[in-house]
Amino acid sequence: MIDPTDPLDDASQLLFFAFRNLTAEPDRILAGRGLSRVHHRVLYFVRRNPGLSPGDLLGILRVSKQALARPLRELLGHGLVASAAVPDDRRRRALTLTARGAALERRVSGAQRRLFASAFRAAGPAAADGWRDIMATLGDRAPRARGSAAGRKRASPPGRAASRPRR
Repeated sequence: MIDPTDPLDDASQLLFFAFRNLTAEPDRILAGRGLSRVHHRVLYFVRRNPGLSPGDLLGILRVSKQALARPLRELLGHGLVASAAVPDDRRRRALTLTARGAALERRVSGAQRRLFASAFRAAGPAAADGWRDIMATLGDRAPRARGSAAGRKRASPPGRAASRPRR
């Protein structure tokens, strides 16, 4: 029998409502352009990793080529993402945001950053660090070390090993 008072159910419910609120404004902004959350994910990770290859993006998002093909093609067609051959290996492509893509990503992700800033301010630094540790663990990533050079380094995205060089 399922226990309706299980505190872990509360955690799942809180995550659901937080995600709903976190995505409401970005969804509205994207819908006005005929785009969706998957487009935002692509814009976000390309901004965070300029020069990212489509293959690396597949690894980060953990989706199939087919699932990424349409949204990436649409972003390229809207002039929000650019794709260029890598100079030392012309078979590989490097993705970057165009000025328009960067502006849209800033607007959409900015809505989320404002929510996080407000919540972290209200909860305090210790709670914010605890939340980051929990989310890192849930996302199959090691919690970052605080106060060390390692903690300030940019971690590699999920699905890509930090030590594996980009091709």
